[in-house]
Amino acid sequence: MLGLFFGGGFGYLLWRLGDLARRLRDSETRLATLERAQSRAGIARSEQRATGEATLDLRGGATIAPVPATTPPVPASIEAAVPGPAADFDPAPPLPPPPPAPPPAWSGPLQPVSIAPVADGRAEPGRDVFSWIKDWFTEGNVPVKVGMLVLFAGVAALLKYAADEGWFTFPIELRLLGVALAAIAALVFAWRQRETRRGFALSLQGGAIGILLLTVFAAFRLYHLLPATPAFALMVVLVAGVCMLAVLQDALALAVLGILAGFAAPILISTGSGNHVALFSYYALLNIAIFAIAWQRAWRVLNLIGFFFTYAIGTIWGVLAYRSSLFDSTEPFMLLFFAIYLVVPILYALKRAPEKRGAIDGTLVFGNPLAAFALQGALLEWERTPLAISALVLGIIYLLCAASLLRRVRVLGESFAVLALGFSTLSVPLALSARTTGCIFALEGAALVWLGLRQQRRLPRWIGLFLQLLAAIAFAIAFDWGHVENVTAIANGHFAGAMLICLGGLVCAWLYQRARAGHPLSNLLYLWGLCWWFGAWLVEIDRFVPEERVFAGILTLFALSAWLAAEAARHWQRLILLLTTTTLFWLVIPLSILIAIDGRIFGDWNLFAFAVLGLAGWRSLACLRDSQAVVQAATHLAWFWIWTAVFALRLAEMANDARLGNGWLMALIALPLLVAFLLALRRPAWIAAPLSAAFPGYRGGLLGTQVFVLGGLLGISLFVDGASDPLPWLPILNPLELFQFSAFVLLAQWLVDADAPEAFQDKRPALLSIAGFLLITAATLRAAHHLGGVPWSDGLLSANLSQTSLTVVWSILGVAGWVLGSRRGKRSLWLASAMLMAVVLAKLLLVDRQHLGNLFGIASFIAYGLLCTLVGYLAPAPPREAAEEAAR
Repeated sequence: MLGLFFGGGFGYLLWRLGDLARRLRDSETRLATLERAQSRAGIARSEQRATGEATLDLRGGATIAPVPATTPPVPASIEAAVPGPAADFDPAPPLPPPPPAPPPAWSGPLQPVSIAPVADGRAEPGRDVFSWIKDWFTEGNVPVKVGMLVLFAGVAALLKYAADEGWFTFPIELRLLGVALAAIAALVFAWRQRETRRGFALSLQGGAIGILLLTVFAAFRLYHLLPATPAFALMVVLVAGVCMLAVLQDALALAVLGILAGFAAPILISTGSGNHVALFSYYALLNIAIFAIAWQRAWRVLNLIGFFFTYAIGTIWGVLAYRSSLFDSTEPFMLLFFAIYLVVPILYALKRAPEKRGAIDGTLVFGNPLAAFALQGALLEWERTPLAISALVLGIIYLLCAASLLRRVRVLGESFAVLALGFSTLSVPLALSARTTGCIFALEGAALVWLGLRQQRRLPRWIGLFLQLLAAIAFAIAFDWGHVENVTAIANGHFAGAMLICLGGLVCAWLYQRARAGHPLSNLLYLWGLCWWFGAWLVEIDRFVPEERVFAGILTLFALSAWLAAEAARHWQRLILLLTTTTLFWLVIPLSILIAIDGRIFGDWNLFAFAVLGLAGWRSLACLRDSQAVVQAATHLAWFWIWTAVFALRLAEMANDARLGNGWLMALIALPLLVAFLLALRRPAWIAAPLSAAFPGYRGGLLGTQVFVLGGLLGISLFVDGASDPLPWLPILNPLELFQFSAFVLLAQWLVDADAPEAFQDKRPALLSIAGFLLITAATLRAAHHLGGVPWSDGLLSANLSQTSLTVVWSILGVAGWVLGSRRGKRSLWLASAMLMAVVLAKLLLVDRQHLGNLFGIASFIAYGLLCTLVGYLAPAPPREAAEEAAR
């Protein structure tokens, strides 16, 4: 069957070769025919262009016009140079007739000649396996393929025959020896072929060494012909030999084969004794070999194989067999392996070409310390202090490496610097408490931000900011919110930790501002530090200051913080510093109200706190002399309102202590505002310091806010009965109405001030009239309450006395306006008074008519009638305006 198969295969191949030869000849014939046709066509086209008379009738046949025989003229110089014919020269015989004319030249385009394509034997996607087999047998180096098939078939038949005949019944020792000798012979032959046939020689060397390794393994494991020690020694010799061959021939594949075999040898030759010292000693030798190769060659794959096998096998052994009693015999190997793979990536970087030194072996650079530290932690059973020492030592080692490599291999040096920073940072929480860790992280983060900004690199800056966050987390974990025994205020770890985190944030903010003015992170880091500043102090105040003095402590904190921010703004002129001072000033106002609600505003330590506020605030304003106008205005306005509110609250306390009526209370609360308003209107220079130069620019704003608050107080006072206890109540001369009158006068003066808005100045008469009308109406109702005994309640307006009093007072106002408008020629005033009288009349008809059954209702009607009569006598008709008189 085998002969039949190969015979059929040969026959088929011979037939295919003949078929291919025939098809090749056909293709060459067609190609020659096509080239001749194109050549004749080109000649014909040339002649046609020369004569211009060749025509072709495609339907009726070709007609060729005769070409006249023309002889070009011979130049005279040539004729003179040629001698004439001899007399006895016989004429030449006549020439034979010319050959037939060539085929006519085609005037149309030449049609392409189609040639049958030669079948392509390459397999197309989707073809079945039979097509692939057919192509394999018909393409490529067919003789070699056939020869190899025949050779394999012959060798297989020979081996089968030899086995059947008993030719190989040798002892196993001889068989293994024969295999080993054959492998050695192949190795020697391959070594001799290394120069002429490098690829062949390297492949043969690798195969031979692999056979030798397998032979040793079989002799030890399968047939027990070799003890463990000789077998292991033989494998070591073979591994060393293959590594030497790899280095000598610069053959990475051989080195990989040798290292893989070397790491597999202890596993293959293992006897189960569990001698970890012998195992790690062997791996130490193997890794030293890798180190020696790395000294000569930059073979990254070899380094990675050694790294992975060393740590993987070491980890497996540690999980399965490590005990704490084995630490002394295991730790030296751990340190040795770490040192080898610390130096190997350095050698790898230095052995590379200078233009390629920017790339580093990141797997070894970062993987080695991480894997080693993890295994070290397992060896130490994760005890904090020894592990912290290990991390610190690693940090120092990598710091020294970074210092020595930054100039030669910058990227590697920077990587080592990052590792040094990381392990040094890691040693802190392992060795110290969470609170101390937070402190160190905060300072370290600030240092990294400085380094990153100085070197214009992002990674150190990001690590520094991340450390700031870790510092806060560590502090929060360590903070004991309730335990204060045996702890001194300020001089305690919690406060110091918070202050260090605050300092780290503020330093980072300053660094960003100095390097990149206006950077958003600068403001965010400043706010971060500011939060820690106030948080630390507020916690101390809450934990150590008596409850009745807490607000005084907070006020002092706000005052001093505002002053410090102002001093900083004076040097650096940063808007966020200025806004800090301004914001704290405005926060003092609600804080003052809380102080007044909680106790006495100047009681106990509050007076001291306000004294500190006075001094610190004055200095803060002085620091703002060169700042933006908006900040100056906002801060100075806050300063005015602080003291206006403080003194108003103090006077309110005095009124309550003396049990004065609400009229006194309202007047005393408004008194500081009236004084400040009067000074701003009449004597602005008295209150402009320490920002005297800038004060005129925002004086109008101060007046505007004072008017707004004063108007609010006037509105509230309209609904107050104005009791003047302990003094008797008198119309107009009572404290509340004196305040209202004073406020009305000051508002009238403000409306003519240059800083008042023009819209209010134009409507000054109307505004004052409305305000006066409301104040008089309230005073009338208040008189009805105090003099007439009408209760100050919701039923006040429904009382007969109240309605009659309003009718009479409003009528008097209307009549006075009528008369005054008529006498002064103010038609608008006369008309407004007329409208008021119309309102009074409507009131009489709708409201007062219900009270005609009593004296008060009757008095209302009589008074209104008499007043209208008086008006008719004094001002019977509205006055004409000046323009109207001129028109007449």
